[in-house]
Amino acid sequence: MTDVKLDILSDPICPWCYIGKTHLDKALAEVPDHPFIIEWHPFQLNPDMPREGMDRRDYLERKFGGKDGAVKAYAPVVEHAEKAGLAINFEAMTRTPNTLDAHRLIHWAGIEGKQTQVVDALFRAYFIDAKDIGDHAVLTEIASGVGMEADVTARLLLGDSDVQTIQNRDAHSRKMGVSSVPTFIVASQHAVPGAQPPELWKQVIEDILQQQKAAEAE
Repeated sequence: MTDVKLDILSDPICPWCYIGKTHLDKALAEVPDHPFIIEWHPFQLNPDMPREGMDRRDYLERKFGGKDGAVKAYAPVVEHAEKAGLAINFEAMTRTPNTLDAHRLIHWAGIEGKQTQVVDALFRAYFIDAKDIGDHAVLTEIASGVGMEADVTARLLLGDSDVQTIQNRDAHSRKMGVSSVPTFIVASQHAVPGAQPPELWKQVIEDILQQQKAAEAE
């Protein structure tokens, strides 16, 4: 079986990204001989967010034009999260962070082969534990929890290491036409947008495996 690259553009404060990853994980668990090698890529939902983040209520009211607009916008999120078995703790969230530093952490985790572990931990910290994942102490704790060096991470976060790299990669994705996340890119060719159900992923995997078998038989 030949490995197939699955690039995922995502933001750790995007609930659809969390739901989409949960669906993908379910499919991968049900087809353990899948060919995917996964890499995560940065895409900030709010690239103009102040570095310190902002009060979540203010953010939602500005973005959705008031409380009613926010409730309406999040209704389908809540519905799909529940169907996916996720208990997102929206009520406990008090801040909306800037995710630049979270993306830097994901980038550094990739160097150590721990990307997906860090992405999992960021989603859990934000959506379940209602932590501020723009806070350096929270990010350092997440790094330590997956076996990364806490003191090295804390020191890197204090500086500007890879800030420009993350911003350039985000800008490149937008230039290539990506306008929303999650966006999954299969084998550097086929873009699959949105939080697709596990059934779709199982079909994609089956199609890839059949194509590989056919190629081997030729």
